[in-house]
Amino acid sequence: MKIVYAGSDPRSLVPFRALREAGYCVAAVVTQPDKPTGRKRVLTPNPVKCAAQEAGIPVLDPPKLREHAAELAALGADCMVTCAYGQLLTEEVLAAFPRGVFNVHTSLLPRWRGASPIQHAILAGDAETGVTVMRTELGLDTGDILLQRRIPVAETDTFGTLADKLFALGAECIVVALREVAAGTETYTKQDGAFATLCKKIKKEDCPIDFSQPAEAICRLVRAMDPEPLAFAYLGGKLVNVCFASPAAGTGGAPGEVVRADKTGIYVQAGEGCVRLETLQFEGGKRIKAADAVNGRKVAVGDRFTGGGLQ
Repeated sequence: MKIVYAGSDPRSLVPFRALREAGYCVAAVVTQPDKPTGRKRVLTPNPVKCAAQEAGIPVLDPPKLREHAAELAALGADCMVTCAYGQLLTEEVLAAFPRGVFNVHTSLLPRWRGASPIQHAILAGDAETGVTVMRTELGLDTGDILLQRRIPVAETDTFGTLADKLFALGAECIVVALREVAAGTETYTKQDGAFATLCKKIKKEDCPIDFSQPAEAICRLVRAMDPEPLAFAYLGGKLVNVCFASPAAGTGGAPGEVVRADKTGIYVQAGEGCVRLETLQFEGGKRIKAADAVNGRKVAVGDRFTGGGLQ
């Protein structure tokens, strides 16, 4: 079966490679246009585009894919697979593939339809999440479900670690799903919209830490925003990214106050309980262990972090 693969996130390389290893003919790769990177803002292709070019596969990277529906249809592909591509598809694009368009979505649809399902699963404290392969329609992640697999969310999972697990699972799922499509044995389950939850794209302004919140909620925020865009607070008026934190017993200080600082971490009072900061990144610096921040006298007992509702 001949397919077109659409992906832009570096992790979407995993399903792309799995499909090729499974023997599918990839007629073309669709991805987002090159983006400026580095201090010199040099236009740089994403890893998906680079991998396709190395394999000699044609690449389409238009700013508006909807304007290239005829070009897609001319490829003669049976279906299209999308995974973290980043553009909504139009009716004309969907119609270019006679066997359908299938999306690898990193949540248990209909929960967490939208742009940031992994982060929101962590933010909400979900005990499990997973991957859904659905047949794409015009609605936002509303298509019929072809295949769904579940995995637990570990208490130490960050956005980065959970995303790695889910994209690997997604690679397995799409290979199985397309085998069913090729054989004509696929079956679909309609989503129940009554259980749908939506999630918007995460931005840096969603990441300030409000230390008046419970410690559990603060630590979920930190985990959900690592490795990017990173949760943050202010110390002495300077931004501090918090890369990892865990809940601890509170000791009665004011929210945001450093109540203990030693080799085990920096303990900051929260609205309920205490947050043990373990890995930090001071403005303009690299990630460091909290113990190093204490030894370097960047943080001491009595200091106060502000952010969110406390700033």
